[in-house]
Amino acid sequence: MDIKRVALDAVNETIVMTVVHMDYKGQVAKRINEKMPLATVKGFRKGAVPKDLVEKQYGKAIKQEEVKKVVDLALERYVQSERLNLLGTPLPKINENFNWDDEELVFEYEIGLVPNFEIDLDAKNNIIKYIVTADDKLIDGQVERIQKQFGKAIPQEVVAAGFDVSGTFFNIEKGISNPTTFSLAIFKDKATADKFVGKQVGDVVTVNTKGLFEDDHQLMDVMKVAHDDVHGLDVDVDFTIEGINSTEVAELNQELFDKLFGEGKVASLEDLKAKIKEDAESQFAQQADQKLLSDVTEFLIENTKFDLPSQFLIKWLQTVGEKQLTPEEAAVEYARSEKGLRFQLIEGKALSQSDIKITFEDLKAFTAKNIRVQMAQFGQMNPTDEEVQGIVARVLSNQDEVKKLSDQVVAEKLLEIFKEKANPTTKEVTYEEFIAASYGE
Repeated sequence: MDIKRVALDAVNETIVMTVVHMDYKGQVAKRINEKMPLATVKGFRKGAVPKDLVEKQYGKAIKQEEVKKVVDLALERYVQSERLNLLGTPLPKINENFNWDDEELVFEYEIGLVPNFEIDLDAKNNIIKYIVTADDKLIDGQVERIQKQFGKAIPQEVVAAGFDVSGTFFNIEKGISNPTTFSLAIFKDKATADKFVGKQVGDVVTVNTKGLFEDDHQLMDVMKVAHDDVHGLDVDVDFTIEGINSTEVAELNQELFDKLFGEGKVASLEDLKAKIKEDAESQFAQQADQKLLSDVTEFLIENTKFDLPSQFLIKWLQTVGEKQLTPEEAAVEYARSEKGLRFQLIEGKALSQSDIKITFEDLKAFTAKNIRVQMAQFGQMNPTDEEVQGIVARVLSNQDEVKKLSDQVVAEKLLEIFKEKANPTTKEVTYEEFIAASYGE
């Protein structure tokens, strides 16, 4: 068999395979001989059919089956031996003039190649690494929430200033139907809060979403409005009152501190605020890292130029799913997934250029770290290594979990690379400022 590659461009090639009689005749003859005792042809006893008639009846189908086996195996081995880095899998080209009786059978396969490119992690950029701080406003607000959360709710019949109101916001047009509880202080202006004062359970209060809160993003939390819809949203929303409570706030004493953080770990309001600040900034750091990873990735996608075998991939997408796609459907699917594909290629290149490999030991260590954090959240502060490794083994026996955790390990490794090499500008901000920056405002 003769196999060769014909380059069309940097990312598209054709594999041409020429199959001759010697490549398959031995296996075809063996299959014919195996068929002889079983062949049935009218006028002959079973097992007594002449070989030429057996070949005439079964030979063409057997030849096609055996040639396909030869071609499939040769194609697989060729891709491996040539170390071809493919996108998708080889696609057979249709030859309208193909003739199974030809002495030489020529098969052609289209292939799409992973492009050859380099990424410049040191390139000049405007990426910002945010250091998110918990300011006094946030900390004091959290202290108030703790006091209310662990305070005593006292049912009331009529809404008054400072009370909490429970109920459901509703707007058919925007699909809003969200149960929630809030304090009247949540609103931007007192006039809106005053609409609720004097109302009772069962009453309906109508408010307009435009300028309802200091930050339009609060519509996402209070009414579950999508982020793309919150800015300048101007619709009337009905709120049906279902509960009214005043709150006798909890006293900030040692009993409450021990209940929240464990015995003796917090002993004063100053300790409480310090703990709130530490925990909040730890969470903010994780969010800031995710934004940094996203921003660097976006920068690399936009600034790392390489061609993809797009037309090949569109044709390939038509064939790989459970349902065969039309060319138009495949083009839409390709457009939807192209950015993700570019990210995967850049991700792999970033790891290889930095000579970083993800090992099973990395995966085990990452899983063990996560498990210890989760156990600590449930009060198990000092689990034994044996306990943790037992859980690790169970988690990693699930292939879906392995895939999810592997992606997280890769993200962690990439973040380390980007922090080291992308050289982002560091900027200290409050959480409110970080949220505004995250949404591009």
